[in-house]
Amino acid sequence: MPRIKLIAGNWKMYKTPDQTRDFFHAFLPLVANHDRDQIVVCPSFVDLHAAIESAKGSNVAIGSQNVHWADEGAFTGETSPLVLQAIGVTHAIIGHSERRQYFGETDDTVNMRLKSALEAGFTPIVCVGEVLEEREANLTEDVLRRQCTRAFHKVSTKKADKLVVAYEPVWAIGTGKTATPQIASDAHAVIRNEAAETFGHEFASQLRILYGGSVKPENAKALMSEPEIDGALVGGASLDPKSFAAIVKY
Repeated sequence: MPRIKLIAGNWKMYKTPDQTRDFFHAFLPLVANHDRDQIVVCPSFVDLHAAIESAKGSNVAIGSQNVHWADEGAFTGETSPLVLQAIGVTHAIIGHSERRQYFGETDDTVNMRLKSALEAGFTPIVCVGEVLEEREANLTEDVLRRQCTRAFHKVSTKKADKLVVAYEPVWAIGTGKTATPQIASDAHAVIRNEAAETFGHEFASQLRILYGGSVKPENAKALMSEPEIDGALVGGASLDPKSFAAIVKY
């Protein structure tokens, strides 16, 4: 079966609840009849309620930018999967490079968060990717294999049915640099091979692997035309309704 593409917007630390409502007021009419791809918006935690209320009844799902591995407990600043589930969140970004770079996220905590997200019934978007120094040292494949192997550790094939992976070369995030479609496609092939090693070839053939890193309306079509690329994790360009809609409708 063909893989249905997933276009996800990661708003990072932008927008107030009122700005969130304004975004959906403008965005939803632009994608109202779009059923070729799945669309997800991941706002900051404070904006989740406004996003869920605004998107209710539409073809746009709402995801969180993180999820904790425990249902509850003394984890100041973290958010429980049960709380996210209760308000209507359906997707969760896990292991974004900014979480790894600035907030101490490790391959092991990514694994724990992934298991938690799957248990909660979310569609987890697990981020992997190399920094510039690793690419220049020809370590990209090694980095991707390590990150995938540890992220997938002790996750059963049955539990992993909703898993999505996003390849985000760190050197291309917010820099204006974009991996060529061929670079992205090659990296996706490595990820798919690791998924096959862990979950089997049948599972890997259906695994959706997104590309993230300076995705814009101008390059979306070229990226999405690659057979190995199953959608996009969009940063800055997802903040503007017209820009994000143009990417969705590439």
